[in-house]
Parts: sequence; C-alpha cells; structure tokens
Amino acid sequence: MPQMPNHVTDVGESWYAKTSTAFDEESPMPDIDVDVDQDMFSNSEYIEVLGNEYKPKAASMSSWLPHTKLGEAKTLPTNDSKLILENNRDVSQYTVEPNSDSLLILTPIKNNAKHLARYFALIDKLKYPRNRTSLAILVSDSTDKTQQMLIESRRWYQEQAPPELRFQRFDIYRQDFFYSLPRKQRHLREKQKERRTMMARARNYLWTRALQNEQWVLWIDGDLEYYPPNIVRDLMAYDKDVIVPNCLVRRRSIHSRWKHTVYDRNAWQETDQSRQVISKLKDDDFMVEGYKSLKTHRRYLDHFPKNETIVPLDGVGGTFTLVKSHVHRSGVGFPAWLFQHQVETEGFAKLAKAHGYGVYGLPYYYIRHVTD
Repeated sequence: MPQMPNHVTDVGESWYAKTSTAFDEESPMPDIDVDVDQDMFSNSEYIEVLGNEYKPKAASMSSWLPHTKLGEAKTLPTNDSKLILENNRDVSQYTVEPNSDSLLILTPIKNNAKHLARYFALIDKLKYPRNRTSLAILVSDSTDKTQQMLIESRRWYQEQAPPELRFQRFDIYRQDFFYSLPRKQRHLREKQKERRTMMARARNYLWTRALQNEQWVLWIDGDLEYYPPNIVRDLMAYDKDVIVPNCLVRRRSIHSRWKHTVYDRNAWQETDQSRQVISKLKDDDFMVEGYKSLKTHRRYLDHFPKNETIVPLDGVGGTFTLVKSHVHRSGVGFPAWLFQHQVETEGFAKLAKAHGYGVYGLPYYYIRHVTD
C-alpha cells in the first residue's frame, strides 16, 4: 500500500463510526414515509467500517482523509496554487469523442471539509472504469480546509494510488464570488433567488472550464450520504439527455423515529394546476419549491405510482444529475437570471426542454443526502 502523508497518520474517530450505526446489520431499517426497499441502505451496500476506521477494499486515499487534522492552516505549495490558477484560465474548446463512454464528474463546493471523506469513499465504490472517469471540483468562498484537502487528495490519487484508482484527469478550480450566507438562513425563502443565482454562476464557471471531450457529465453534490455503486451505468442505460434519481433524506418524526422523505423538491413535473399558477405570475416572479407560503401544485417524484419507473420532468435538482455532454455543448447551462420563473438547476431543465432535449426522473431509484 502506498505510504500516506505524515500529517494524516494520527487516526481519530471517523465519520463512519459516528453515523453508520443506524443502518448496520443489527439495526432494522427505520420507519419511512417514502416506500423504500428495506434492503436499499443495508450495510452490505454501505461503506465498510471496521472498528472506528474506514477500510476500503482497495488502497484508497479516502481511508486516511477522514483523519486529517483541521488545526493550523498550511501554506499551499507554489506548484499546486499555480496549477489551480492555470485551470481557471483554461476555457474548454473540446469536442466529444465518437463512440466514447467517458465520464466527467463535476462538483461545486464550499466549506466541505467534513464531507470530503465520504464524498471520495462513495466515488471509490462506483463500478465505472476509472481510466474513463475525470473529476473536476470548484472551490468557492471556502474558509475551512477544503482546498488543501482536495490538493492532497489529488496528489494521492494521481501520483500514489494504484493505477485502477487513478482518474483520467483530476482538476481543482478556485473562484470566489464573495457571497456569504449564514447556514441558518440558507433555506429562507427570501434568500433563495440570490443564493441559487450564485450557485448557477458557480456551476457555469465549472462546466465551461472543465468539460473536454467527455460524452457524459455527472453533477454530484459534495454532501451525499449514499448512492448505489452501479448508479452510473444504471442511469446511462436509459439513454436520456438529462436524468435524475430520487434523492431522499432521513429526518426524525414527531415520535422521534427516523423516516425517509424526499430531499430534492427541485425535481418535479408541471401539472394543470401549476400551469395556472404560472399564468398569473409577473415576468420577474421567482418560483421556488418547499415552502408552505407558496403552493406551486407541482408533482414531485414521490407522487408517482410504482408502475411509472421513469417519468418526464420539467425541473431537476443537482444532487445527482447525469447529462449528455452535447446538452452543455449546445449552450444549455444554468440560468443565473429568471428563465420561465426559474434559475439554476430548475432553470437548466426548463432551458434544456426549450432546446428540445428530454429531461427525466426515476421515482423509485433512490439515493440519500446527509441530514442537514
């Protein structure tokens, strides 16, 4: 096994030891609101935990990343900082390879240090050829150790890891938008337009610089808790321009029992009622989901019967979104302005459909987001 950096050899209690016990083999699946397969989040599909330490089956950098100390700040090596600046200037001018199955994973993040171990551990479990997979991450307005940990991650994966774990390309970008919002305010309705506009700018910055000749683009949140190892091939098999699974989250009920509910309410289908609501809006009115004060009457992924395994959508979220690269290459990005009363990922779906592309969701293919 490759030698790990000295500053990460002091092993502490990992995230997995603290959080995975609710789904170990001895604990039953909690009661749920969404009708979920009881074995979906079983420990056999979860990250392997031995004692207090994550032990990947292959020699993976994610085995030591959880234990990185987040104490004193470190000065970035000059060559690493220079590479990030060079990446920022590299606007992609590539075209897709014929008959290619190459994949580009894109993740914009901010202050994500505590989630990086799980982020890489889940990617390491993906059953997709690593030599056909590239990874590009945008760091924005971060004040924690996210950037330093990513640089260490890239160095390990690309220089020290076994060949089967090395990405075809692993790029890190840095672009600050000088936008700050206290975490307690991030879900306030009055903050959503400006917050989502900034997120759209970050996504556009990332894909316009990172996309080269890949056929597929996969947008993954930096704080997902679980997705199946086969998910990339499963979603590709549907051969859709844009496709998303159903993202759930665990929350405690009033009886203090864990339940699963739909996390990503940005994935929806318009209805006759929602179109009536839209018809009464002013041009500058912003539509947003998940607020009792604004009933949009849209149909979410948990509103479909079980015989509808794939459904057309009018809006998508960005937790786990697979896109054929020709959609982005044709100019479809994430509106940072109102497009049909939407911005960012929902605006992307509306814009993609306006260009004639198909947008779909899988109501009964589940992934899970961390509990806020």
